[in-house]
Parts: sequence; C-alpha cells; structure tokens
Amino acid sequence: MRVIKVILASMCLVLSGTTLADKYDDTVAKFKHAEAAKKYFSSAYGYAVFPTIGKGGVGIGGAAGTGHVYARGNYVGESKMAQVSIGLQLGGQSYSQVVFLKDKSAFDNFIREGFEFGTDVSVMAITLGASAQAGSTGATASASVSEEHGKNAARYYKGMAVLVLAKGGLMYQAAVAGQKYTFQPK
Repeated sequence: MRVIKVILASMCLVLSGTTLADKYDDTVAKFKHAEAAKKYFSSAYGYAVFPTIGKGGVGIGGAAGTGHVYARGNYVGESKMAQVSIGLQLGGQSYSQVVFLKDKSAFDNFIREGFEFGTDVSVMAITLGASAQAGSTGATASASVSEEHGKNAARYYKGMAVLVLAKGGLMYQAAVAGQKYTFQPK
C-alpha cells in the first residue's frame, strides 16, 4: 500500500510539472487565438505572460501572479506581479495577462528590478469565443481602452501594452491601482 502511495505521489509531481510548463504555452495559445492580440505577438520585441493572476478586495485590495518573460520568442526568465489597490471594491476574480514590450528599450525597462506600471497604462480586456472580441474594461478601474481603426485596442504606453483575459470571479471596483513587476533571469 505504501509503495502505491509513493508511486501516485511521484506521478502527481511529474504531471504537475508538465502542467506547470504547459500552462504558459496554453495561455500564449489562447491569446494568439484572439484576433486583437495577433498584431502584438507578430511585432513586439518581447512579452511577459501570466497564466493566472488572482485579485480580491474589500476596500483595500490586491492581486498577484507569476509569469514567464520572452524575448524574440525565447524564454528568458520569470516575473512576479503584485498590485495593491485602494478605493471602493468588493469581490475576487482571476485573469490571464500578457504585457507586450514593443522594442528592446521597453524590454530592458521591464526587466529592470522593481518596474512599476502606473494607473495611466491602457489595458484591453479580450474575450474568446467563436471569434475574439475586445472588451471595454481592463484589469483595474483605471484601465482605459482606445479606439484604433474602428476596433478597441490597447495602446502602447512607454513601449508597453497590456491585454487581459478574464478567467472567473466577480469584482466591483472603483479604485486606484498600479502593478509592480520583478524579474529573475532563468
């Protein structure tokens, strides 16, 4: 009986390792399927993908997630995102996020230790279905969506654009928030 438990535990570890690696690829594939994200993947120097960011709050809120950073399509390290928000908010949600880095300068700024996005960054929420559509809200109440050639689109701000894909939950938020990122090379 003990041997079976050891074998099952070992299998769980192996499978969870596979799942961990696959969740980044799966998230990238979901975003690449969205029409709104294709132009960013084809033109950006790099990107950071966060498969799951958990967010919650009651008055004071927070969010956190771990992601992989890519330059020219190659994995170069890990990033952690943290967010603190203050204002009217209640609930919890989870979402996936990709931060696109337009050029090498934006990439270098992002991987600098302690990089922070202010509340003025444009965020585009996308949904996936039979065809991808741009939403009108972002990851925080401070997010905005611009009109670009008749379609909703995130704008590059200081060489960075952020896209999010809601996973689940319900959160009401009218709060000020920023996101802080750290980078650890592989």
